Amino acid sequence: MTRLAGRVVVVTGAAKGMGRTHCERLADEGAEVIAIDLPGSTDLADTVKEVEYRGRRCVPAFADVRDPGSLTQAVDVGVEVLGRLDIIVANAGIYESLSPSWELTEDAWQRSLDVNLTGVLHTIQAGMRHLTAGGSVVVISSTNGLKGTPHTAHYTASKHAVVGLARTAANELGPLGIRVNTVHPGAVNTGMILNPDVIARLRPDLEHPTEQDAAEALAARTLLPVPWVEAVDISNAVVFLASDEARYITGTQLVVDAGLTQKA
Repeated sequence: MTRLAGRVVVVTGAAKGMGRTHCERLADEGAEVIAIDLPGSTDLADTVKEVEYRGRRCVPAFADVRDPGSLTQAVDVGVEVLGRLDIIVANAGIYESLSPSWELTEDAWQRSLDVNLTGVLHTIQAGMRHLTAGGSVVVISSTNGLKGTPHTAHYTASKHAVVGLARTAANELGPLGIRVNTVHPGAVNTGMILNPDVIARLRPDLEHPTEQDAAEALAARTLLPVPWVEAVDISNAVVFLASDEARYITGTQLVVDAGLTQKA
């Protein structure tokens, strides 16, 4: 599989979860990877191993997407080593501190915007200095970027906002031959969803809900008979949008949610 042979991609939030799977699938298709995650992340080394196992080079770098200086330096170092940059995958994000909007703390609100929205802007800014015609920017939003759900005002606002950011960037970068799109995962089988806090909120009727209880609740929300999608399903969408197969697709939203947003 060589849809991305000879290309270099930067992925934020690359240490685990969807970020690692993005790196793996992009490497499967021939891309070399600049893998960025928070300083001190011990999991990033495993992402590097997975990319190198696939016969591709991987430059790890530590940076907080909220810090444009360190992020720009990380991207620049990766480009210096790998020689170019063709694809930006703005994946880093948080989903935490869930509460009714009237109880949401200022800190939780601001932290979500800083990481999920401003962090995407910083990522695009850091990479745009290197992209040329034929480049692709893929922003990971959420089905919460298309609809609202209780207890997620901060997360939902940030994920709606990155759609506006991506649409604007698509208009600005289109004349340069650079595409910008968003991917909208529904529930994904990662720790972001399958953790005690989220599971408890999915099944407030149970005192000690299990992962299976959460699966039953989530399956009731989708058109297809599954509770969630896998991280690789999102990564396959990323690969498609990064590739020449999507060469005339820009400014759009690709939803991967087993029908969650369309359920009547």
